Amino acid sequence: MHPTWRHVLLSLALQAFSMTDAAAMPAKSDMSNRDVNGPSTYASTASGPSGGYRNIGYFTNWGIYGRNFQPADLAADKYTHILYSFANLHQDTGEVYLSDTYADLDKHYPSDSWSDTGNNAYGCTKQFYMIKQKHRNLKVMLSIGGYTYSPSFSGAASTDANRKKFAQSSVQLLKDMGFDGLDVDWEYPASEADKQNYVLLLTEMRNELDAYAATVPGNPHFILSIASPAGPQNFPYFDWKGMDAQLDYWNLMAYDYAGSFSDLSGYQDNLYNSTQYPAGAPFNTDTAVQAYINGGVTASKINLGMPLYGRAFVGTSGPGQKYSGVGDGSWENGIWDYKALPKPGATINTDTAAGAIWSYDDSTQTMITYDNPSMTLKKIDYIKKNGLGGGMWWEVSGDYPVTDPNSLVGTFTSNIGTMEKSDNTLAYPFSQYDNIKNGLNSTTTASNFKVNFVASSNAPTSTPTGESRFA
Repeated sequence: MHPTWRHVLLSLALQAFSMTDAAAMPAKSDMSNRDVNGPSTYASTASGPSGGYRNIGYFTNWGIYGRNFQPADLAADKYTHILYSFANLHQDTGEVYLSDTYADLDKHYPSDSWSDTGNNAYGCTKQFYMIKQKHRNLKVMLSIGGYTYSPSFSGAASTDANRKKFAQSSVQLLKDMGFDGLDVDWEYPASEADKQNYVLLLTEMRNELDAYAATVPGNPHFILSIASPAGPQNFPYFDWKGMDAQLDYWNLMAYDYAGSFSDLSGYQDNLYNSTQYPAGAPFNTDTAVQAYINGGVTASKINLGMPLYGRAFVGTSGPGQKYSGVGDGSWENGIWDYKALPKPGATINTDTAAGAIWSYDDSTQTMITYDNPSMTLKKIDYIKKNGLGGGMWWEVSGDYPVTDPNSLVGTFTSNIGTMEKSDNTLAYPFSQYDNIKNGLNSTTTASNFKVNFVASSNAPTSTPTGESRFA
């Protein structure tokens, strides 16, 4: 799950990588600049600071089991976007399909009836639609792929027929389940063919989303984003400018710089290089961000990814040192939910120059690298100084309650400034599910469509194998 070879390659890539090898990124679009029947290149009108900052969180469908984190547990008023994770895909045909239909469509929550008539969606689909009705500023998107399912992407994107099937099937899920957009998490393209096919795949998706939007009341804009890498070994296989023409946002996975896959203990999400512990910070966020921007990326399209977990090293004396193991964790060895940190008896240490904090327990010789509210404030400052579009979190169940002063999401939303505001979509007249099609209003029909609009905001039991995030 944490193969050492990934970071061996990363080390070699850092030596060879030139800032000129990178290139451009995405933001929020103006539908009037797009021809839904032609090429999808468009001029984006999004601007992080001027349009408000984004706060994006990944919600995992397996989190409803062992973690017992349900949609209703989400502090929906603190987020602008939720990325519902993950849909799977067939590498041979390109078809996108649900990874857990019980969690996604079938689970009955206490407010759900067993005697409804018609073909109805339940599970997280209905729960998030209800949340969208109450919180009109929250957009809920379907994320496709993730680390576990990513090996299927290369085949799925390899032919025109597969790309069309990918786009059509993913948009079908969007229109059936009431999503506001699609997020692609391909970890990672690894060839020139993948590089070209990724652009073609996103182009097909953008065209399909726009064609569908033209059939919906109000012609809403459906969002397209990707999860993007911070590891420079991946940059040669991204056509930044070609992808930028199709995308609304890039969610930069600025974490997992160190872990059980590392030769030495280190920081997992430091902003800069470390002069105090250089061996503990072989990678850093600023190098990735500047590479993106220097390569042509619009800074306000980048959402800075931040972890709601910490990574442990046992039998070590601190950053950049040998370690004997990673110890226990909240749900998998060596990884602790942020809400379980700091551990009793540990002291907090700050590497100010690197933009990193870590805890250390002398009695167990355990180092844990993670963020706390003071580091979140520093990252807010980084986002603002670099003109980025906002923040992203992996993943939402790991935080303290937002009312707790230790909450990172609470700290972020209280200090980032004006949040991006735009209404979500509630009209899904072509959904196969009667309750979504009728806006959860059982008295409506497809021919007499209406939605229970509220006031506009503007007026499995554990993580799937290998689902940890890699930079």
